[in-house]
Amino acid sequence: MSTERIEEFLSAVKSAFAANTLVKLKLAGYHGSEPDLKSIDVKKIVAKGTEKFSFTFHYKTRDIIKNQIQPEAVGNLRIALKDEFRSAQLSTTEFDMSFERNGDKVRIKRTEVEGRDAPSTDHNRAKNRPLSETNKPYLHALDITGKDGVVRNDAQDKFRQINKMVEIFAPLIQAIKADKPRILDMGAGKGYLDFALYDYLANVANRPADIIGVEMRDGLVKDGNATAAQSGFSGLTFEPGTILDYDASGADAVIALHACDTATDDAIYKGISAGASLIAVAPCCHKQIRRQMEAGNPNATLENLLRHGIFLERQAEMVTDALRALILELHGYKTKVFEFVSDAHTPKNNLIVAEKDGRVGRDRDAVLKQIADTKEMFGVEQHYLERLLGL
Repeated sequence: MSTERIEEFLSAVKSAFAANTLVKLKLAGYHGSEPDLKSIDVKKIVAKGTEKFSFTFHYKTRDIIKNQIQPEAVGNLRIALKDEFRSAQLSTTEFDMSFERNGDKVRIKRTEVEGRDAPSTDHNRAKNRPLSETNKPYLHALDITGKDGVVRNDAQDKFRQINKMVEIFAPLIQAIKADKPRILDMGAGKGYLDFALYDYLANVANRPADIIGVEMRDGLVKDGNATAAQSGFSGLTFEPGTILDYDASGADAVIALHACDTATDDAIYKGISAGASLIAVAPCCHKQIRRQMEAGNPNATLENLLRHGIFLERQAEMVTDALRALILELHGYKTKVFEFVSDAHTPKNNLIVAEKDGRVGRDRDAVLKQIADTKEMFGVEQHYLERLLGL
């Protein structure tokens, strides 16, 4: 019976958990109802003196971690093995056990192993971050660390956010084919990302790059260049100018974090016009589309989604960024939209990543129809980015 085999597998999991011999449990072959979920990794942790199962849910564009005590965790594993996942692999210090389900039939195979150590269960150990050394001049200049090189208490969130941004952007930059990519950060501000990314690429990844922070405030440009010189970052410079007026020719990557409203579109336009391999933007404010939705004639079935101000604001964000992604696809980019930092740090936490992959002309009519249908549904006359690109 499949129920008995599932309980046999769960019994092995519980025994390994109790004996501290659990190395890893992986569930794969998902066929449930949750969109984009691919697999789950499970391990044992000890958090604040309590033993827990730590679940890492791997989605198409993000990972989510949930920690659960044993009764809750085992109950959820039982449901997952019965209804949602076709396979599981349990690794312990003493044996491996595979689980395969085909309809009502379940097959379990156990293989003995030797010489395998269990991983640490300490959940409170230091995290592996790209910026492992904090005694850097630029971190002090940006008020992230004190004179002693220790991260300030009031800058812990910012430091975590910077590390997360480097985790995301470094692989994207490393995937660019140019020997020395030219990266433009539009609306760079103080250059948090620019300094951290340059430091990581130059000193950890051994991937030389030129990074230019474009900023309209002269004081920030002056301070940024002084700090770059003090840090010995010869390939990092800051230049004055607005996004739309800056000459982006030759850019391999165009980045804009929290450029307000249509300034995000200016950055996308500059990236497309330059033929950049990578365009990555974290939008902020969506006023242009919201005003059109308020004044336009959206589909009547959307009334309950648009008649409340907070709902209208969220729908405007969704429509604006969905149209941006479609317009990027129209110009030969593969796009992803995902949450890149926790909303505990900033509510404007969606990132649009577009990588050029030669899609120009492919399914062009279908994409144009999607754009037109979306605008018609929400009462939008024209997206600002369309006007920039002459669509």
